[in-house]
Formats: sequence, C-alpha cells, structure tokens
Amino acid sequence: MQRVGQLAIDQEGNHWSCQGQGVQDAVRLDLLEVEGVPLLSKDAQNWDSLWGFQARPDDVLISTYPKAGTTWMQEIVDMLQHEGDLQKCARAPIYQRIPFIEELVGDTASFSGLQLAETMPSPRTLKTHLPVQLLPPSFWEQKCKIIYVARNIKDNAVSYFHFHRMDHFLPEPGEWNQFLENFIAGKVAWGSWFDHVRGWWEAKDRHPILYLLYEDMKENPSREIQKVAKFLGLELPELVLNKIVQHTDFKCMKANPMANYSTMPPVIMDHGISPFLRKGTVGDWKEHFTVAQSERLDDIYAREMEGSGLTFRTQL
Repeated sequence: MQRVGQLAIDQEGNHWSCQGQGVQDAVRLDLLEVEGVPLLSKDAQNWDSLWGFQARPDDVLISTYPKAGTTWMQEIVDMLQHEGDLQKCARAPIYQRIPFIEELVGDTASFSGLQLAETMPSPRTLKTHLPVQLLPPSFWEQKCKIIYVARNIKDNAVSYFHFHRMDHFLPEPGEWNQFLENFIAGKVAWGSWFDHVRGWWEAKDRHPILYLLYEDMKENPSREIQKVAKFLGLELPELVLNKIVQHTDFKCMKANPMANYSTMPPVIMDHGISPFLRKGTVGDWKEHFTVAQSERLDDIYAREMEGSGLTFRTQL
C-alpha cells in the first residue's frame, strides 16, 4: 500500500486537513480477502470491529453493490424520513447523515463510518456495500429493514470504473479493458457482482428486504419511491412525493453539494477526473463496451445467473 501524506476529518465532518495537497498524496489501498471476498485493506484489517457492529431494531440499512444507485436511495430515504423537508435534508453531507459502516479514512481511521454510526442516536439509517454473507450478524438478529438496489452489470461496471479513477482510496483501475476483466472475475473491492446481486436476491425470501432495480427507478421514480415509503411504513402525501421526485432527480442531485460528494477534498475524490455523480443513465455502457466484450459478458451473465429469476434491462 502506497502511503504519502496524512488526512483527518473531525466527527462533525466540517474540517479536513492534509499534509500535502496533490492527488499524489492519496492513499491507494490494496485489496485483502475476507472469507474469499476482496475488501479494501483497511476494512479487512479492522474486520473484527466491523463484524461485531451492533445493529438496533429500528435501524434501516441501504445496501448495494458499489455504484448501483446508493446515494440516490440514501437521499430518497432521508427525504421520506423528513417528510420532504429540504432544509432538514441539507443539514449535512449524505455521508454524515447516513454513515457508511465500512468507511475508514486516515492512517489511524481518524474518520470511521462505524464510529459515526455507533454514536448516532436512533433511529439510524446506515449504508453498506458488503455482500450478504459478510453483513454483521446483528442486522439479521435485530430483523432490521434493508433496502437493496441492483443495477445492470454493464452500466454498473462502467460506473465503477470511473469511480476508481476519481476515488483515490480505491486501487488503480488501469485501462478499461483490464478493469473489465477484473470486474467480471470479481477481483475488485466488495467482490463479484454476480454473487452480490444474487446473494441479496435470495436473502429477501428470509429477511425483511426490499429489493429494487436501478432501471425501474429511472423508468418510474414515483412508483419506486412509493414502494420504499410503504416498506418503511411511512405516509406519503402526493405533494411530498412530488417534492421527493423533483429533489432526487439526477440533475438536481448532481448540483446538490449535500449529495454530490463535492465537499470531499480532491485528495480523496477528484471531481476533475470524473464527477462522483457522473451520468446516471441506463445504456451508457454502449460508449465503453466493444461488441466482443458485450457478447462475452452476455454469455457469462447467462451462465452465472441461470435459475436466479433475476432479470435486468440494459436499456430503456
């Protein structure tokens, strides 16, 4: 692991400090396996703390494979919980309002999503990218409500590639062709897309999990937001629904500093390379995949997902 420079954030998320300000000061983490799943080295090294995390019965957990609509769903849930109050949802950046339990920043974990979650009063809304088999067992024991969002594999791969380019805690992605090979093989942080989406799909039959598709959310956000409200047991007047649809529209979120991660310094996320919220479309994969790559992935997908009952759309 290359380490140049130190970074710290206070627990209010207000003040960042670095020794050195260039992108070269970023900490590109290695991958280490936990039960066969590649995780960022800090997560793997702190696995006992993460595995022992104590969920509470009224926790709501948002789970996704990386770059599958996570931030979108976080903003939707926060808006629902605050009855569409824009001011309340602008109280802090999204990573402060809804802690990412695996998040560790700084050489001594000076900012920890886990610590932020533990000090947060109930009811909490939390975020994870962990595959179902690595979720801390207290979430199952407490029967927490979980919202899972899945995105078609081709758009997910493209979005994750660009995220690697701009997020300087992730391993170097290399060129697109090499990244795609690693992605298909599950040699990326949080492991195989196939295992992730299928594992959570199968878990929904045993636990209180609302499983949504990114493409359905793009096609009809009102319908999908209503599903979330019903799952959470929240009233949703039409005026509030319309406000949430408008506020969580991609263009609106991309311009919202409380949702677009622009409050992160470039040493962590360099929006000059690629914005955190990049396009938010269905079908952008066509700008990256060759015909041969697309056909090969179609064959692999058919084999890996056979019998799952899961169907994804790669265009609308």
